[in-house]
Amino acid sequence: MKKTLFLLLLPLFFFSCNHKADKEQEISIIPQPVNLKKISGSFNTDSLNVIFMGVDQAALFNVAMHCKTMFEPVLGHKIEIVKGTGKSGQMVLDIDPDLGSEAYLLTVNNNLISIIGGDAAGVFWGIQTLKQLLPPDFEKGIRMDAFDIPCIAIEDEPRFVYRGMHLDVCRHFFAVEDVKSYIDLLVLHKFNIFHWHLTDDQGWRIEIKKYPLLTEIGAYRDETVIGRNSGEYDSKPYGGYYTQEEIKDIVAYAEDRFITIIPEIEMPGHSLAALAAYPELGCTGGPYSVATKWGVFDDVFCPGNEETFEFLENVIDEICLLFPNSPYIHIGGDESPKTRWLQCEKCKNRIENEGLADTHELQSYFIKRMADYIKSKGKSIIGWDEILEGGLANNATVMSWRGEEGGIAAAKMGHDVIMCPNEVCYFDHYQSKDTENEPLAFGGFTDCEKIYSWSPIPSDLNENQASRILGGQANLWTEYILDLDHIEYMVLPRMAALSEVLWSQPDKLNYDIFVKKLQNLTKYYDARGYNYAKN
Repeated sequence: MKKTLFLLLLPLFFFSCNHKADKEQEISIIPQPVNLKKISGSFNTDSLNVIFMGVDQAALFNVAMHCKTMFEPVLGHKIEIVKGTGKSGQMVLDIDPDLGSEAYLLTVNNNLISIIGGDAAGVFWGIQTLKQLLPPDFEKGIRMDAFDIPCIAIEDEPRFVYRGMHLDVCRHFFAVEDVKSYIDLLVLHKFNIFHWHLTDDQGWRIEIKKYPLLTEIGAYRDETVIGRNSGEYDSKPYGGYYTQEEIKDIVAYAEDRFITIIPEIEMPGHSLAALAAYPELGCTGGPYSVATKWGVFDDVFCPGNEETFEFLENVIDEICLLFPNSPYIHIGGDESPKTRWLQCEKCKNRIENEGLADTHELQSYFIKRMADYIKSKGKSIIGWDEILEGGLANNATVMSWRGEEGGIAAAKMGHDVIMCPNEVCYFDHYQSKDTENEPLAFGGFTDCEKIYSWSPIPSDLNENQASRILGGQANLWTEYILDLDHIEYMVLPRMAALSEVLWSQPDKLNYDIFVKKLQNLTKYYDARGYNYAKN
């Protein structure tokens, strides 16, 4: 009798459990929080007309304004920002430094929404999580009736301090509003670093007052190769650059959203655009022209010439003023051929006078000298892993892109490392094996599953060495990317996979669950009108 009753009730039991699981799955947050607990009930937004701030009003005011401007158009009524601890039907934002940087506690109950951060950034990330609890149509910013927010308790903090996205604006140029839209993508996925690649062979994209020819000449190329260095060209002049006022505007936009911009000024290689403007800085004296095809070029800055260092130091002076809150200047340091240096008398003299062994040590001399100058300005350098060749500056951070080997070596030497191995973190790769039906890409194949299965900390590092891994970054090179629509396609939804790898704790990572959550996140992509890969 009991066995029969159990068998009769078993389907009902499983139905109940599955129904509960389905209800739990409605709470879908990317990246996955440290702890998430669903509570019965909901908060209705009809009564939300006040945002209370805790004692640190100065730090929280801009964050509160984000909330205000986010909710007001949708709810159709004004929301007041006041100092206080809150009351029924309202929202409270506060800071508790004991939580730690970027950490937050988000609680929604029937009467109150509370977001407490370890700092203002933590409160801001809590708001981004809250947005994923709202109806997707909320993202459209149009008037809606009052709606319910599910009750929940979330405790969260990021795993890594460096969670970066890179954008190359040299191969193709993107307008100010496009760059801001890219920053918005970072915010949605809780990335906190925007690595902005501003100079290269195909264009110099930032105004430097002391050297106006950098943008008058270096920002424009005569034409652009069609496809992958096909030998055919479009015969159309191409270019553009950001004025210093535009740079300041974008920097302020990012900082208001707790995104740090790290500018990259390439040296000693990838410098044809600069040499076209100031040919005396190269080994041969030119003439040079801004590159019209893709690749690596022999003509680079001449380290035997004192004018080269005077020029670069003056450029760095202006860069530091434009990016005052960035702790780093990225100096590239990659793909710099030694061909011209081997033939240059000035370079030979530099090698002899400095007691250097060869041109590899000459590159190290170049990097160390610029690192020292940048350090004198209160900042440190980041360089691609080629800066390991010939010896590394003491305060250099290595960005490991040619696999993980460079990062492993740097960590074992006691240097900070940012991991971005090209086989996982280069978002200019195809994200489908059906390349005939994909937009033109650099090559390779990198999908969400490959990204999600990657660990930024290599297994052969001990605990002390592993602490040198600051985090990771995805890189987007734009040889074949011409507009924002294509940018979105290349980074979405791969950004979501990387965001969870860099934010969430390893024991919270589950690819099958991530795929289910991604189905919910794409509803928000749709609401924002993003062009994302659906394969």
